[in-house]
Amino acid sequence: MPRDGDRRPPERCVFPWAAAGGRSGLRARTKRPDQPLEYNILVTATLCLLAAGAVMVYSASSARTLLEGNGDGAALLLKYVAFGAVGLGVMFVLARHGIALARRFTVLLLVASFAALLAVEIPGLGVTVNGATRWLGVGPAQFQPSELVKIALVLYAAGLLAERPKRLRTLGGVISPILLVAGAAAGLVMLQPDLGTALVICFTMLALLVAAGTPLRHIGALCAAGVVAVMAFALSAPYRVERLLTFLDPWSRAGDEGFQIVQGQIAVGSGGLFGLGPGQSVQKIFYLPEAHTDFILAVIGEELGVTGIVGLLFLYGLIAYAGLRAAKAAREAYTQLLAAGLTSLILSQALLNVFAVLGVVPLTGVPLPFISSGSSSLLTLLAAVGLLLNVASGPHTRLQAVPAPSSRTSPHGARAHSDGRDGRARGARAGGRRRAAG
Repeated sequence: MPRDGDRRPPERCVFPWAAAGGRSGLRARTKRPDQPLEYNILVTATLCLLAAGAVMVYSASSARTLLEGNGDGAALLLKYVAFGAVGLGVMFVLARHGIALARRFTVLLLVASFAALLAVEIPGLGVTVNGATRWLGVGPAQFQPSELVKIALVLYAAGLLAERPKRLRTLGGVISPILLVAGAAAGLVMLQPDLGTALVICFTMLALLVAAGTPLRHIGALCAAGVVAVMAFALSAPYRVERLLTFLDPWSRAGDEGFQIVQGQIAVGSGGLFGLGPGQSVQKIFYLPEAHTDFILAVIGEELGVTGIVGLLFLYGLIAYAGLRAAKAAREAYTQLLAAGLTSLILSQALLNVFAVLGVVPLTGVPLPFISSGSSSLLTLLAAVGLLLNVASGPHTRLQAVPAPSSRTSPHGARAHSDGRDGRARGARAGGRRRAAG
């Protein structure tokens, strides 16, 4: 035992966890802090949508697969689960490091997505399905580049708008270079042809411009030009004209061009308020084309009724609420615009699919986010949610030695340095911000 005279005075603690009391303080301070409300909402809503997607993909595809003799009916479910698991891994990686990776690789991702869009047009590389050449790959290993370009455009536009906000003062500044790049991407996508994805790109870019504070007169001019361009594209081919006329009166063409719309409406209508029950859909087996992809909402309406559709829309509403709340709470203009753009991307695609199935807009061939069977869409949308989670969680600091607090520093000063979420922090926050930025 040391003598009293040999005892040294206790040294001042320079680690935040040490002040909390030894090893127990270490566990308390290194424990992951509670995530904000929007983070938890995003995770919960996404996992619920994935669970619902797995159930509905199996329900919509298994019966027809068995009747056609193409397997045991679980092939598309296994594919959905496999890509969903990969997507969840990507999501949680981006939830921790997404913003840093986005800043570093935005240009590379944009160039790669444009190169992939161009490669689709090369004979031997592009894969044609149902008359549309939208995929790259061989056999079952296929990827749709238009899904990747949507994420790349959001990253690019958010960065440019945050760095050069003065461009928004003039219409020419808005058009160049953001809308030129987005317009080139949408044009390449329409050549595949894929009008639905092109519309999702346009709606997302428009939402980003609104979030960035673009004057309403510029927004109106861009909307007018967009309507003219879409109408010109729709009237440029006979089959598109037929699709437009079918949308106006699908029941008059129920035997040919309007078959899918009519069968989808019959499926939704026959479900009633609570549906026929899981797995009990009749339309998915004999009548409804693409039941597991573009028209999976019709199967949901038939089996789960209006209640199931409303529950699905509620989950999308939660993503909208949490995403916009994260955008509002973000500190930087870049993260604010990124969160707003990614949220708009998910909502634009969801609403376009819902409106098409219900007959509110013409058919566009856009999958329902997180629900439809589609590996490319599932991976990219889960990556988008991962970036949203990174924005929602706020900036983080690494555990490191800090200077000893002065006598005027409050006992809670260490926590103020480590917790960088609240923008209304006290004076000790300034040093923590500088360390977090570094």
